Amino acid sequence: MTQSVLSRPEVADSPPPATAARGRRRRGQGVAYLFLSPWIIGAALLTIGPMAASLYLSFTDYDLFSSPNWIGAENYVTMFTGDERFWHAAWVTTKYVFISVPLKLGLALAVALLLNRQRTGVGLYRSAFYAPSLLGASVSVALAWRALFSTDGTVDRVLASVGVDTGGWVDQPQYALLTLVALAAWQFGAPMVIFLAGLKQVPRELYEAAAIDGAGPARRFLSVTLPMLSPVILFNLVLETIHAFQAFTGAFVVSSGRGGPSDSTLLYPLYLYQRGFTDFRMGYASAMAWVLLAVVAILTALVFRSARRWVFYAGENR
Repeated sequence: MTQSVLSRPEVADSPPPATAARGRRRRGQGVAYLFLSPWIIGAALLTIGPMAASLYLSFTDYDLFSSPNWIGAENYVTMFTGDERFWHAAWVTTKYVFISVPLKLGLALAVALLLNRQRTGVGLYRSAFYAPSLLGASVSVALAWRALFSTDGTVDRVLASVGVDTGGWVDQPQYALLTLVALAAWQFGAPMVIFLAGLKQVPRELYEAAAIDGAGPARRFLSVTLPMLSPVILFNLVLETIHAFQAFTGAFVVSSGRGGPSDSTLLYPLYLYQRGFTDFRMGYASAMAWVLLAVVAILTALVFRSARRWVFYAGENR
């Protein structure tokens, strides 16, 4: 009887259960890769490929018109030892990042706290505060910003009416960078929306318990809101820091592409653009791009490492 059962084709030829499961898993992976193929092809052609080409060009002397000439690490050596404008651009960018990012996040959090209450027309206010972020870092916005802060511009006239004569912010080295900081802070809508979403997740019971214990508004903010919002703060901090290091359009338009006056708005991406497309030193510009990538990666890693001390996750034992 055993022999008759084994002689049946459907029983003798059927694969073991483990083999059948592996076959189904492979077919499922094949379907997944099929649907992912547009993204994979796009990433290879538009991201990984250009990055690899840029890394190669960073070790060459390339002027966009002739073939790249391999020079090894000469671009990096020149950058760190013989280019004073490189260090100036790095310093200007550092000031811009460390001023604009805290200011932008502070404004975003403050407005999010105000808009987290159920009031008449609160949806309209949220849309109005978010609108500047929809415009992005466009040339039209930068042109309007330049007009506002130029000599005899709106800001200059308002300040002059109260006895403060600046002579136009964009034309004064001590104020020019502040116009870019103000432009970045004005577009706080995106982190504001993220903060609002985070505030909606804070349990109301925590505020009620803190109020019963006698905690005032300031204590509730410091002991309840900030700890519960710390993961969102971390997310916004990393995102806005990366964006700040990439700032280009505002500096380009406000300074007419020169980074002036007196290189006071010479942000790192603007200087990179000048080296690549004004001086036609694309190999040097590629080296600058990789240095920027390394700096941003190191800072991001440091922020994540410091997060162990100040970021609180609900349900986490400390």
